[in-house]
Amino acid sequence: MTRTYTPKAGQVQRDWVVIDATDVVLGRLASHAAAILRGKNKPTFAPHVDTGDFVVIVNAEKVALTGQKLLQKKAYRHSGYPGGLTATSYAELLEKNPVRAVEKAVRGMLPKNTLGRQQLAKLKVYAGAEHPHAAQQPTPYTLDQVAQ
Repeated sequence: MTRTYTPKAGQVQRDWVVIDATDVVLGRLASHAAAILRGKNKPTFAPHVDTGDFVVIVNAEKVALTGQKLLQKKAYRHSGYPGGLTATSYAELLEKNPVRAVEKAVRGMLPKNTLGRQQLAKLKVYAGAEHPHAAQQPTPYTLDQVAQ
């Protein structure tokens, strides 16, 4: 009888991947990054084990949004106090803190539990083209479709 293979947490080999976000649609970028963080691109994927790779996203300030989302879409946060809901348009968010906009999009596509938080810790986002992870020798990851 063949047994189902289950990866152990110590056996997982983590690689580093760098994604250039220049003119890439935010949702498409986030879905690819979330799949790599979860490890869905590996043959040893298991939904209950963190088998994903580290993801470095550069040029977050040059990410694209389709249609009228730049002006109409809002990013919400809550302070935890009554009446503490704050809404910010994505135009303002990308201008002030593009790293938060990309992290928010990727976070929404990961599981909402301790495993998802563990996977999100492997995401590194930078607004410019430079990143301090050259020693890890990240491999470039290209997205096929960019903004129209």
